[in-house]
Amino acid sequence: MDYQHIIDKYYPEGTRLRDIYMRHCQSVAGLASEIAEKKNLDIDPSEIEAAAMLHDIGIFLTEAPSIECRGTQPYILHGILGAKLLRTEGVSETIARVAECHTGAGISREEIIDQDLPLPLDVDYMPSSGLERLICYADKFYSKSGSMQRKPLDKVIRSMEKISPATLSRFMNLHKEFGI
Repeated sequence: MDYQHIIDKYYPEGTRLRDIYMRHCQSVAGLASEIAEKKNLDIDPSEIEAAAMLHDIGIFLTEAPSIECRGTQPYILHGILGAKLLRTEGVSETIARVAECHTGAGISREEIIDQDLPLPLDVDYMPSSGLERLICYADKFYSKSGSMQRKPLDKVIRSMEKISPATLSRFMNLHKEFGI
């Protein structure tokens, strides 16, 4: 799959948003690939790379000026917006699902209701496949703002804890599976 063609279509060269996007996604791809190799995961390396490079494709549609996103939608929607875009582009459902469920450590129906999140209730936002869980995990170690350096585990844990106890619990399960 030519994921770069899709990135080029929505993130023009020479823009700060593209630089932020590429740096973040390349970092996530690098960590996910390293984990897959060290853990001897039975996941196609080309799928890991494509999923990591496309997991945040929907951010440009959201309003997040600090990372140069000038869209109109709430940032929490970037995963489902990206999944919809990827499906429109003919990308496999495997990769689209990674975009759809990588936010937080997954988002449950109960959390959508309890936190009044602007997400449709008819979609499962919990990463289930090995690829979905791997990219979700690796993504938590890289921000799209600040230094963009890999975050230490304790900082990731604190950020997951701020979301909800359930999010932290799911992240810790991912850490048990993928921590290296």
